[in-house]
Amino acid sequence: MSLRDIIIALIVLVAGLHALRRPWIGVMLWTWVSTMNPHRYAWGFIATAPVAAFTVGVTLLGLVFTKERRSPFLGLPVVLLAIFVLWITVSWLMSHNVSDGYWLWNRSMKIFFMAFITLMLLQTKEHIMTFAWIMIGSLAILGAKGGAFTLATLGNYRVWGPPDTFIEGNNEFALALIIIIPLIHFLQLQVSRQAWRHILSIVMLLCVIAAFGSHSRGALVAIIAMSGVFWWRSPNKGVLAILFFIIAVAMLPMLPEHWWTRMQTISEYQVDASAIGRLNAWHVAWEVAKHELFGAGMSYQYPEYFFLYGQYETIVRAAHSIYFEILGNHGFIGLFLFLLIWITTFREAGWLMRNARGTPHTLWAAQLGAMAQVSLVGYAVGGAFLSLAYFDLPYNILIMVMLAKAWVISQDLKNQAVAVETGGVTPFSPHKKTGSTSK
Repeated sequence: MSLRDIIIALIVLVAGLHALRRPWIGVMLWTWVSTMNPHRYAWGFIATAPVAAFTVGVTLLGLVFTKERRSPFLGLPVVLLAIFVLWITVSWLMSHNVSDGYWLWNRSMKIFFMAFITLMLLQTKEHIMTFAWIMIGSLAILGAKGGAFTLATLGNYRVWGPPDTFIEGNNEFALALIIIIPLIHFLQLQVSRQAWRHILSIVMLLCVIAAFGSHSRGALVAIIAMSGVFWWRSPNKGVLAILFFIIAVAMLPMLPEHWWTRMQTISEYQVDASAIGRLNAWHVAWEVAKHELFGAGMSYQYPEYFFLYGQYETIVRAAHSIYFEILGNHGFIGLFLFLLIWITTFREAGWLMRNARGTPHTLWAAQLGAMAQVSLVGYAVGGAFLSLAYFDLPYNILIMVMLAKAWVISQDLKNQAVAVETGGVTPFSPHKKTGSTSK
C-alpha cells in the first residue's frame, strides 16, 4: 500500500460521505474520477477498487433524499441525447451479438446516466464553475505533464493517456488535450490574479506541446482547424497570429525526424497502410448501415462484415472516426441523432455568446459559449479520425453549455421579478439584442 493509494482513498471516502447530504459533491467526485482516473496512477489496492461504482452509489443515495434537484431536460440537445441513448440501447439489443457489445454499452450508459444526474443537481454558478475547474483541470494537469515529458525527451517518445480509459491511446489523448485547450482559456478569463493567468498560459502551451508529442496526425489537423477558429474569434487577431508563429518557430524545429516523416503521410494516404485501412473500415461502416436499420450494435468490427463489404482488404479494423463509428454501430438514424446533438449544442453555445455578454454579471457565460464552440470544432475535426463517439468530455461540454443557459435565463427571470416589484428597469434580458435593456 503506497501513500498515493491512501491519499486517493481518503479523498474518495470523504467526498463520498459529503455526497450523501450534498449530492452535487458526488457529481464533482465522479467528474474527477471519470476524467482524470487518478486511481489508475496508483499501484496498490485503489488501482483496482470499484471507485466509479462507489461514486455513483453515494450520489444516487444523496439524490433520493435531496430536494435540490430539477428536470434534466434543459433544452433540445438534452432531449436529443436522451433519444440517442434509447436508440443506442435498441441498436445494441437488435445486434446479432448482444453479449459481445455489453461491455461498451454498459460503460457508455454510465457516462450518459451521470450526465443526466449532473444536469439535475448542478444549478448555481458556483456549481457550474466548480464542475468546469475539476473537469478541465483534471485533463490540464495530465496535459502539462505530457508537455513537460515531450520537452524533456525532445519529442523522441510518444505521449500516452491514462491507462484503461477512452483516451489511453496517443491519438485519443491528443484530441482530448486539443478539446480542453480553449476551455483552459475560459478559466483563464475568470481569474483576476495575473500570476494565475500566466500559469494557465503555460499550461495551455504545455498541452499544445503534449498534443504534438503524441505524434498524432489527426491531432495536427484538429489543432490547425481549432487555431483558425480561435484566431477568427479573437479581438486581437494580429497579436494572436504573431504568437502562433512564434510558438511554431520555437517548437517545430525541436521535433525529431520521425515525427516529420509521420506527418508527411497525411498527404500520401494512397500508400499508407493505416490510411487505407481506415478508408476500408469507413466503407464497411457505410455498407453495414445500408443493410442494417439499427446498425451492427455497439461495434461493427466483425470478420463477417469485413469479408462481405471490405473494398481494399478484409482485415478487421476500428472505425477511427466518430462519424463512421456511429454510422456502422447504429445506422443512419443513429448518425443523424448524433450530428443533431452537436449541431444544437453548438447553437446553444452561440446563444450564450449573443445573449450573455450584455452585463458583467453574465459575461462568464458568454465566454464559456465562445470557448465551447472552439472546443466543439476541435472535436468535430479531430474526431473525424478517431473512435471517440462515446467519450465523456464532449458530453461534459454539452452539460456546461446547457447549465449556463439555464442559469442565464434564471437570472433574467429574477431581474424581471425585481422590475415588476420596484417598477424599475431590468438590467438584462436574453430575449433582447445584445447589450439592450427591457423597459
